[in-house]
Amino acid sequence: MKRFYIQTMGCKSNQFETALVKENLINNGFEESDDIKNADFYILNSCSVTHKSDNEAFYLLRSAKNKNPALKNVLTGCIAQIEKDKLLEYDFVDYVIGNDDKLNLYKFLKEEETLCVSDIMHQDKFSEVALSDLSKTRASLKVQDGCDNRCSYCIIWKARGKSRSASLDFVVNQINNFSKSGFKEVVITGIHIGQWGKDIGLGFIDLVKAIEERTSIERFRLGSLNPTEINDDLIEYLSKSKKFCPHFHLSLQSANDKTLKSMNRFYSVDFYLKQIEQIKRTFDNVFIGSDIIAGFAGETDEDFQITVENLKKSGLTQIHTFPYSVRKGTVGESMPDQVSDSVKSQRADIIKSISKEKYSRFVNDNINTLHEALIEKHRDKHSGYLKGVTRNYLTVQINSDREDLYNTLQNVKIIDYKNGILYAELV
Repeated sequence: MKRFYIQTMGCKSNQFETALVKENLINNGFEESDDIKNADFYILNSCSVTHKSDNEAFYLLRSAKNKNPALKNVLTGCIAQIEKDKLLEYDFVDYVIGNDDKLNLYKFLKEEETLCVSDIMHQDKFSEVALSDLSKTRASLKVQDGCDNRCSYCIIWKARGKSRSASLDFVVNQINNFSKSGFKEVVITGIHIGQWGKDIGLGFIDLVKAIEERTSIERFRLGSLNPTEINDDLIEYLSKSKKFCPHFHLSLQSANDKTLKSMNRFYSVDFYLKQIEQIKRTFDNVFIGSDIIAGFAGETDEDFQITVENLKKSGLTQIHTFPYSVRKGTVGESMPDQVSDSVKSQRADIIKSISKEKYSRFVNDNINTLHEALIEKHRDKHSGYLKGVTRNYLTVQINSDREDLYNTLQNVKIIDYKNGILYAELV
């Protein structure tokens, strides 16, 4: 029996697809190894969102060969899709499998087909493949693939193709199957989930309504949304939902209008600042995360200072930030006035400090408040305490010996915040 060792880079969609690949391999006669030295295949599901991601992937592939020279290295994911023509020239790559082909990866390994990368720009249908992994506490369901945006910093549209949506029946059936298997919460993922429905004559709110009204799951959580995809009707509907977890993640990318325009993002800072305030007025204790790129091409010191001031006054809970990394093949690559790496890192550090302050304030505002928490199937590795995730996306630890609480919804009271850990007690 052939054995495989698999690693994932990048987004939640990649993580979901890796679980599918793993399940398909096991169901078709392969065995997973927890030690790369004992494996026959090393499978890397890669990310290509930045040039650094490519370098990291190549490092992992070389390292795998060094640890086990007999390994066959299988590169799949976004790098395989974008750079397919030259990858097999590397002595550390044995198989190249594209994004839409990875779900049949087991076939290519059995047939020793070393290159299979379909033209993803001609893919019109979403691959409706079910996942039955029961090891996690929260289920994930990918409902959309591809992206129709052409942001100047991003290569992903070339790696993932045009936006493609899962059918409502597929989504409803999968979530109901999750519920029957004991899951209490599902996380809705995709490359650009706010574009769900465009290709099948529906809107994103139709997806939300179907999850609310046609499934038996007790909680659902949404992945990242573009500000333009959150309208009054969606906010109003979600505010009345019994299942929606009050947790938004906004794909903002900058807090400066000039930079947003050069990024090819079609909204203003004023638009989403007002939107954030509307969300905060509508939902109690709502968690609002975001993405911000630091040091995009042409961003001056004055531009960055505007971003800083806007982020400080925003109602965001947490900001995920990273220095801009030039990606070959994007519009941003050829833009003038590129920012130095040192300045980008300094700017990212400043945004991280703003995020830390905002998150700390939000956490402290939640002390002595009551929440419903989903208790994880596994205890915290360090403290041995129970772990739970509240509806508003706070991870809490609970000092309890009770094992019957695993994978249950419990009412808890948050009582303390020490050394970056939130503590709660059962109510």
